Amino acid sequence: MKRKNKWSFWEAIARLILRNRIVLILLLFAVTVFWASHWDNMRFTFTEANLLPDNHPENITYNKFLSLFGEEGSVIVIAVKDASFFTPEKLTAWKSLSEKIQDYDEIDFVLSIDNAKELVKNKQKKKFELKPLLEEVPQDSTTFSLFKQKLFYELPFYENLLLNKETGTTRMAIYMKQEVVNSAARKKFIFNTFIPLMDQFEREQDLKVYRSGMPYIRTLNAQNIVDEMEKFVFAAMGITSLIFFLFFRSIRATIISMVVVLFGVAWALGTLGLLGYEITVLTALIPPLIIVIGIPNCIFLINKYQQEVAKHGNQIRSLQQVIVKIGNATLMTNLTTASGFATFILTNSKLLKEFGIVASINVIGIFVLSLLIIPIVYSFMPLPNKKHLNHLNNESIDGFVKWMEGKVHHKRINTYIVSLIALVASIIGIYTINISGSILEDMPKKQSFFKDILFFDREFDGIVPLEILIDTKRKDGVLKLSTLKRMERLNKSIEDIPELSSPTSVINAIKYAKQAYYNGNPNYYALPTAQENRFILSYFDRSGNDENVLNNYVDDTGQFARLTTFMTDIDTDRMEEIEQELKREIAKIFPEERYTVKITGKALLFLKGTKYLIKNLVLSLVLAIFLIALFMAYLFRSFKMIIISLIPNLLPLIITAGMMGFLGIPLKPSTILVFSIAFGISVDDTIHFLAKYRQELIDSKWKIQRSVYAALKETGVSMFYTSIVLFFGFSVFMSSEFGGTVALGGLISMTLLFAMLANLILLPSLLISLRDTVANEEVLKEPKIQIIEPSENEKASKRKKNK
Repeated sequence: MKRKNKWSFWEAIARLILRNRIVLILLLFAVTVFWASHWDNMRFTFTEANLLPDNHPENITYNKFLSLFGEEGSVIVIAVKDASFFTPEKLTAWKSLSEKIQDYDEIDFVLSIDNAKELVKNKQKKKFELKPLLEEVPQDSTTFSLFKQKLFYELPFYENLLLNKETGTTRMAIYMKQEVVNSAARKKFIFNTFIPLMDQFEREQDLKVYRSGMPYIRTLNAQNIVDEMEKFVFAAMGITSLIFFLFFRSIRATIISMVVVLFGVAWALGTLGLLGYEITVLTALIPPLIIVIGIPNCIFLINKYQQEVAKHGNQIRSLQQVIVKIGNATLMTNLTTASGFATFILTNSKLLKEFGIVASINVIGIFVLSLLIIPIVYSFMPLPNKKHLNHLNNESIDGFVKWMEGKVHHKRINTYIVSLIALVASIIGIYTINISGSILEDMPKKQSFFKDILFFDREFDGIVPLEILIDTKRKDGVLKLSTLKRMERLNKSIEDIPELSSPTSVINAIKYAKQAYYNGNPNYYALPTAQENRFILSYFDRSGNDENVLNNYVDDTGQFARLTTFMTDIDTDRMEEIEQELKREIAKIFPEERYTVKITGKALLFLKGTKYLIKNLVLSLVLAIFLIALFMAYLFRSFKMIIISLIPNLLPLIITAGMMGFLGIPLKPSTILVFSIAFGISVDDTIHFLAKYRQELIDSKWKIQRSVYAALKETGVSMFYTSIVLFFGFSVFMSSEFGGTVALGGLISMTLLFAMLANLILLPSLLISLRDTVANEEVLKEPKIQIIEPSENEKASKRKKNK
């Protein structure tokens, strides 16, 4: 009697659901309409993901840089590499294009060879002036050749800024307004104005225009994320519904399951809108994740319903038994999955926190939807016919179950040997894993804009900016000759690093000023002497004129200077080596008591963010294991059972990590997510198996071997079905154009496949081999999971049937 009262909770839930079907269905529709009303509040990301917390020292340095010099990612660049470009006709068209772009409200200014300014000395006013290098495009060949000669050989200031004189590549820098860069107006300009304009120019001039720059890359990247989210939702729906139908051979069951997950997707999108979270590369995965995670709930519930119908043919009793017998175990499995996602909330990364919050909430949401919709909808339908129940006696599935039983019964030693070999090999592989902090690593490499990135990477020695912020600790300290000489030494050190481009800083402007002071003679493009420096600086107009050539490199007080270089796409280890090289050079060149010099920029920020994220995600994985161990302790109250249940779930994670090492898949923000997500999902099978094993153990009066085989036979089919659905469901992500999403989908799929085999073969083998250790009746006498004992009439009926 005590036991019956203990589990009356789920009986009460079953009565509540089945007696209030209409009210609950109306309530579900009302809640879904509420979530749908927040879809309009969904926002798309307009910036790169910042993996570091706001109070991290690297973020503080970067934000200080932005406050002094503005957003570094505000420039769109276009380039042409064509032998026919330097003709009057093509250059005229190029000039017309730059003027047209300059007229748009979203654009601050455009810098190109057609509107480049030449710094000249005004002797009468004793100041420098910026005069147009090209008033009109020369039409005669002689004048045009002189212009080209001057551009390529007499103005070193513009080398690698607007042109590559070795290859003849010319580029245009388009500076967007600061208030537009991180707003929806940027997306509208890129898609509605900029791209059509470039396409039109290419057609009219028969020139290939290469396009890049952070505003352009961000916009196309963000659009790819949105497009992929839609693709993943439809692909996940398609593949999971197909597999579901092939297993159950029932259109009715398939449609019911699709309705459940569609409601789940609606709730997930509504959660994003209600919380005001942006759709990022991670949050875009949540709707298809809900589909993939929701289908296994449907499989367990529908499969149990059909098993009950096959036993006694009573519909109401079958639906009650589904809720009572499966409800608690399914709740536990969804809680463990949600816990795997919820651990991301404890990281200090905004990106991961938002992903963890939305995913964990909606995993519980899909459980509620499954538990309500499936019994209620089936209660209005006729009983499944014999055709719909044929899959319960599928010969192929029965053969698979018998194969597993054979391995558990006769090949346990082989199972342990194979597991041990896999463990040792995987540990070896783990030591070969690399960490990737490249900002270009996960970009869609098949897209044309990524190919353009590689073009700029080749032609101008890098595309990812690396900034060095120099604080002289005094007003106008930047323009002191001692500071300039120190910066020149740092320039030369940077030029000696092959992966970095020639830096741009106030040094270039001062050299250009000296050249202008000596009437434009390119031989004088160098730092001035102490005496020259006094004369040259006196020529600079420091009145705040927008045309002041120093404005982009020195702040208003003259205390802070920036030095910008660009980095080629290199691996993380080399990036860290370069950072250390620069720090050593900076320490030698700039005395700490007189200067504060910091390295910053998006490339370094992403590298530091990756390292920080990996450290936090390892802690979150440990926490996920601890939380799930607590769930196991609640269910089984046996330390030995906790260890046994964790082994088949940790081994697949170790094998996956070893595969990453052998296959050269680096640790990065996307791949490190694999372990927490896969662990939270794979442990579901363990809970289902052990829950049934405990029931059978009580019924068989502690006969371990018999209970293991009975549990394997009943839960093995559902575990196989769900694992196949999860395997192909996560494989959908492998169709992504983002390398990180491909790795995420492939690695989770393989991990869950290994976990299925471990739970169906290794776990039962451990239970049988350690039967004398775990079969402690004292531990099992009051199990925490539901145990529904048959009534006296059922027992009498069963005895009569057996007789």
